[in-house]
Amino acid sequence: MNTLLTQVPPPHAVLVHPAARQLLDRVAADPAAPLRLAIVAPGGYGKSVLLAALDRCYRAAGVDAVLVDDADRLGPDQLEDLLAGADGPIVVAHRPAAVAPGWTLLQLGPLGVGDVARLMAAATGAPADPAAAAELHARSGGGPRLAERALLGRLEEFRPELDELDDDVLRYLIAAEAGAGRNLDLLCALLDRSPDQLPAIVEGARATGLLAPDDTLLPLAAAAVRDFGPPARRLTTVQRLVELQLANGLPVLDLARSLLGTGTSGASAAAAFAAAAGEALPSDARLATRLFEAAAEAGDRSPAVTAGWARAAALSGDLDTALRLGDGMLGAADAETRAAGAEIAATVLAHRGELARSAELYLWAGRADAFSATALVGTGDIEGARRLLDSPSPGVAPTLFAGAATRMARGIVDSVSGCATETLSTLLGAATMLEPALGGTLLPDSPAALAALVALHTGELALAESVLTRALDGGTGGELLDARHRLLLGWVAMTAGDLATAAEHRDAVAGRPLEARDELFFATLELGLARRASDLVGLQRSWNRAYQASMRQQTDLFTLLPLGELAIAAARTGAFAKLSGQFERAHGLLARLGEPPLWTVSLVWHELHAAITLEDADAVKAHLATLTTHAHCGRHPRALATAAQGWLAVLGGTFDPDAISAAAAELHDLGLRWDAARLAGQAAIRTSDRKAMVQLLEAARQFQGTAARREPGTTSEPAAAGTGLAALSERELEVARLVVEGLTYKQAGSKLFISGKTVEHHMARIRGKLGAADRRELLATLRELLARPDAT
Repeated sequence: MNTLLTQVPPPHAVLVHPAARQLLDRVAADPAAPLRLAIVAPGGYGKSVLLAALDRCYRAAGVDAVLVDDADRLGPDQLEDLLAGADGPIVVAHRPAAVAPGWTLLQLGPLGVGDVARLMAAATGAPADPAAAAELHARSGGGPRLAERALLGRLEEFRPELDELDDDVLRYLIAAEAGAGRNLDLLCALLDRSPDQLPAIVEGARATGLLAPDDTLLPLAAAAVRDFGPPARRLTTVQRLVELQLANGLPVLDLARSLLGTGTSGASAAAAFAAAAGEALPSDARLATRLFEAAAEAGDRSPAVTAGWARAAALSGDLDTALRLGDGMLGAADAETRAAGAEIAATVLAHRGELARSAELYLWAGRADAFSATALVGTGDIEGARRLLDSPSPGVAPTLFAGAATRMARGIVDSVSGCATETLSTLLGAATMLEPALGGTLLPDSPAALAALVALHTGELALAESVLTRALDGGTGGELLDARHRLLLGWVAMTAGDLATAAEHRDAVAGRPLEARDELFFATLELGLARRASDLVGLQRSWNRAYQASMRQQTDLFTLLPLGELAIAAARTGAFAKLSGQFERAHGLLARLGEPPLWTVSLVWHELHAAITLEDADAVKAHLATLTTHAHCGRHPRALATAAQGWLAVLGGTFDPDAISAAAAELHDLGLRWDAARLAGQAAIRTSDRKAMVQLLEAARQFQGTAARREPGTTSEPAAAGTGLAALSERELEVARLVVEGLTYKQAGSKLFISGKTVEHHMARIRGKLGAADRRELLATLRELLARPDAT
């Protein structure tokens, strides 16, 4: 037997290619049949494995055969000499090339998903997961060698093979991995070859088996070239590509990204990193931050790179780095650098709850009039804000961004003037204008967030949700404002009584490091959800975090909603006196602004409820007077004033059920479903008129989104047949669940719009049905029954 195998397959290699198996079956059936076969396939497609199997088959049959692997490495004369005089079967294997006349051709293509699954099963000894097989097929392109090495964790076996490649082919593969494999002009310049010489190099790259049909690197091949190619050759190739791209003014992001972490430095590397960072900034602030930092480490410490690095860091949420860099720029020699540093520091401080200091820095920068004016209004300086907008700084280009920012500032200024009927429209217009103009712009706050705050203060919840959703979907303000938009969406949902959606938005932000402003909105959102769920334990647990967040945030116009929520929780937890300083500052701020109805009404509405909880009659009357004073400014303040009058009547015990229903209905129509349901429900449990009770309870359930099931206060419900939970009525199950969760009878009644005494009657009936000896045994029994999977 005359055999030449220049590639010995590993012992674990598996023959899975359908054409290969068919050939082997044919030879096994008739090994002496004459055969002059050329097996053609790229590297790693199973040629050597097939030759080894044929060798075993011919040896077992005692047939002399000539088997030649890597025939493409032999010259024509060498191959002819090798085959001269051969009488038996002849099989040669080579990478794609022209096949001489008279040869039968067998081409081994990529494996299918089913073949990859068989390869996985043979290599691991276990059935292959179809999804895993499909994923491996996609990453390997069906190349047997790629798939097998990835499966067995041996991609490093590509290292010697890549080392031995022709230099032009290797550089082509490196260029393809770096994203330049389809740019023919760039490849010609890189390889110093003419266009008509390039196809031969591409053919050599295809022969490696690492390319997809479109000549891009397969995902696993890209990982092999990147991780196991010769490091020095890869670095010099990518650096040369970067130089060529920069020289032609072309994008360098993909190329420069591949240089990160390589330690490359010098002027050209620094220029590449800086240019790439500018490309990345609009869509990926984290990557831009790494690239700007790399540019600085490579030697570029220019103001432009420092400012870009600071902006990118801030947009990605790294405010410590942004503030450090921005603060360092304040001492620069040139005014432009100082102004840029001041803007960055001012933005960071706004997010950290220092709006007064932010306004000071914006003013010092002298070129951010819109943001300065917004901050000044937020801290109570309306005259200063108007002067800025009426006398803008010279030399500011009238860009789309500048126009939108100015419109935003004018909307905020107008919000403290009269009834501010056009404010929301102005801010929504600014948000729409700014959407296409942002592109990585650093903002102290977004027009969408300010519009949403105004909408929350005026009862336009649908508009608030819409503008925030657009901002969130569009990535307005980068990661820095993502949490703010989500938290405000949570506030919108909570205000509307949609506690499940509000909790989803809260959970989407939970666990992130939050700056002072976002921390305040997060903590008070959590506090508000606990209050509305009558979760006294959760309320107590959330109070400390919310209170501490409020102490870290300076009181300003844009944080009055959280302060209002704190007021009610403080009244519930007995800590209202601790907020006296904050309310004094808040009302001092509103006084300096002329008690603007838009911002005053919501805060006073919350203070009213805190006073009701504290049973402070004088404060209740004062807050009612304030709400009544502003009632002429539109539907929202009028509805709150009417509802406040209704609350006083309910608490006094003398009220008109129709008037309460109408006041609650008006709140519901404004989207304040929870407030509407609570007003009607509390009125229902405070009236002795059974007809009025039924009317109000039905209204409360409708406002809350639940249908009435039976009349309140009924203690003669027939017992359901059965034992355990099956013996309890639907209402008894509701009562049992709430009491087991730890609610008092009064709290459970509040959630169900019945009195605490009615809850007590239900519990007595439940105890009798379950045969419990005392309350302790009853609660233990209920916990056990309700914990069962089949509990209904």
